[in-house]
Amino acid sequence: MLTRIAHTAVARPRLVVAVALLLMILCGAIGATVHSHMKSGGFVTEDLDSVQASQYLSDHFPGSEPNYVLTISAEDVGNSAAAREAADRAISVLRTHPEVRGVQSYWTARPDLKQGMLSKDRNHALILASIEGDDAELPVRAAKLSEELQVESGPVTIKAGGLAATFGDINTQISKDLIIAEAIAIPITGLLLALVFGSLMAAALPVAIGLFAIAASLGILRVLTALTDVSIFALNMTTALGLALAIDYSLFIVSRYREELTAGATPAAAVTRAIRTAGRTVVYSALVVALSLSALLVFPQYFFRSFAYAGIAVVAAAAAAAVIVLPALLILVGHRIDAGDLRAPMRRLFRLSPRTEKAPRQTFWYGLVIAVMKRPMSIALATTAFLLLLGAPFLGVQFGYPDDRALPTDVASRQVGDILRTEFDADLASSATVVLPEFRGSAAELDAYARELSKVPDVPAVLSSAAVYRNGMRVAAGVPEMTDPQHGAYLSVATSLDPYSTAGGVQLDTLRTVAAPSKALITGPGALNQDSVTAITGKLPLAGALIALTTLVLLFLFTGSVVLPIKALILNILSLAATFGAMVWIFQEGHLSELLGFTATGTLNLAMPILMFSLAFGASMDYEVFLLSRIREEWLAGPKTTEGNTEAVAMGVARTGRIFTAAALLMSIVFLGVAASGVSMMKLFGLGCALAVISDATVIRGLLAPALMRMMGTWNWWAPKPLVVLHNKFGLDEAEDIAHDTPKRLHSASV
Repeated sequence: MLTRIAHTAVARPRLVVAVALLLMILCGAIGATVHSHMKSGGFVTEDLDSVQASQYLSDHFPGSEPNYVLTISAEDVGNSAAAREAADRAISVLRTHPEVRGVQSYWTARPDLKQGMLSKDRNHALILASIEGDDAELPVRAAKLSEELQVESGPVTIKAGGLAATFGDINTQISKDLIIAEAIAIPITGLLLALVFGSLMAAALPVAIGLFAIAASLGILRVLTALTDVSIFALNMTTALGLALAIDYSLFIVSRYREELTAGATPAAAVTRAIRTAGRTVVYSALVVALSLSALLVFPQYFFRSFAYAGIAVVAAAAAAAVIVLPALLILVGHRIDAGDLRAPMRRLFRLSPRTEKAPRQTFWYGLVIAVMKRPMSIALATTAFLLLLGAPFLGVQFGYPDDRALPTDVASRQVGDILRTEFDADLASSATVVLPEFRGSAAELDAYARELSKVPDVPAVLSSAAVYRNGMRVAAGVPEMTDPQHGAYLSVATSLDPYSTAGGVQLDTLRTVAAPSKALITGPGALNQDSVTAITGKLPLAGALIALTTLVLLFLFTGSVVLPIKALILNILSLAATFGAMVWIFQEGHLSELLGFTATGTLNLAMPILMFSLAFGASMDYEVFLLSRIREEWLAGPKTTEGNTEAVAMGVARTGRIFTAAALLMSIVFLGVAASGVSMMKLFGLGCALAVISDATVIRGLLAPALMRMMGTWNWWAPKPLVVLHNKFGLDEAEDIAHDTPKRLHSASV
């Protein structure tokens, strides 16, 4: 099939390019507004107890769970006439919006309750409200309200925070960061491609394919938003992965094309050969990456499913562009692939001697691999120990739900969150709410329950319809509206702890153990975090098994060996474990927080390691497939002995080392563009993926993989006879391709 595609591109290159350009323009136009149709939630599902409790409150006690917080700030705010006037205006605006419920404030609260809405320094007072809407509507409505209400300067300032405003600010920040990431990544990758290829023409081709892949993916995502919920966080991965994979795939094919031209082939023959070899590798690699990402579909949260949709779309677009559009571009370029050569003028500028092409056996990579394979056991043990040491911090990982601390400190919702955490006895935005949907008992029963809840350590107060309690003591009258004869009751449990911390989790568990007068459901940030982590971790074994199984099957079909797929799987897990350990050390423990510009919270967002695993695992396999394809090609052409295996490994790495190292560098730059985001979890995602790709292309492919392949010798290529028959029928078989090439042709580029 790939040969037919290559022949079509050779025969009608202008038609192929014209159709691709039209598709790119159409998809770009369709996907131009995709961000406005995406959602910012998706971390939880409706079957969780905390979500059901929240929905029950929304249905029967509207406005009881504030998700929008305004801070009114002024000198001695409680006695400031200007602050009172500003608060009255803000309250009037909030009450004109039908989607806003349950407005309450320091100025309108009962005298015995209002002190809880005044900061310890008496310079900040609160207005609380609940905005109705789903994950897509909440941030949009909050953003519009904030534009109308916020006052950034003057004697009285008003800033918006809370869950709704936080997600609105995250949406805005991600959209802004996306533009910055592309502005950083595309020019730098173009420059590095020019240096790697040595010519502007060769460098322009991968960038063109990358832009096509991004445009196509955005169009596909826009269509998906009309069919299902798609997370806005998937936008960053779409651009980063689209550009990175398109560059990788193009780099592999263009490098093979130039190699064939150097060996004396015509442009048409070089394109055909490049697609039959490197193109076939690209297809297998794309399948591995797509299937790795498709494992995210086992999670019910649409946050994960969105990344699967986006990832599969962008992988398909990048692979299709590389094997269909790129061959047509190569035919049109022909021998001008080296046009705009930068190497000669650069060497003259720095007074360096003219560059000469080295034979594979004279390259750094060949020498490195030969040296490694002379001491395979010691290098394998040392490298493994180093990676395990890097991964050790992951054993102490703590997971937490993202909140306003994911944003930069100059964002309003982050500033409100900091004020609530530091200037108030209890962070009202972090309170737990206990819902008793079946309660039909007496006020005395509810009173006793509230009293016991207030005795839990680090609970400043419990508010119920019966009374307000602190440390088991009644301190104020209750709020009658918190009980309804038809729909039960709810209680608000304040906390002085970070709800995502270990201590916050222990406190929540203790609250659950307090005997309730009827069935009790708990909601709030801590409960949502605990429930979502439990739900996600329950699906991890299935997702991991699917990734492992599909990888093993595809690599077996690719190599014909059962040993090499298992080795590849183990090495990738080892590389990713080291990366995860580094991420815990950096982001959870905060060792580089000042340098990287984020706030360490003592937890990691569980979603990020899962996404990193799926994406980085696929990217690592991308290099593994490319490397194994050249090693296998050398193995099929050489003697089937231990020495033949050693030479095949060395020549395979020598022919590909420079290419996949350059590809890893380019891909890491794309991910580092994502790491420039102001949202800390995107920063973690981008930096983690960049480190995973770099370590895999250097430590794994340059040291550990060759060492293990030397130790296993000819056993690298072993498979049981029934599987050999299966591979001969369904697997990748280049024997026929190699048979068409004489030994002189096959090794012409190496002597």
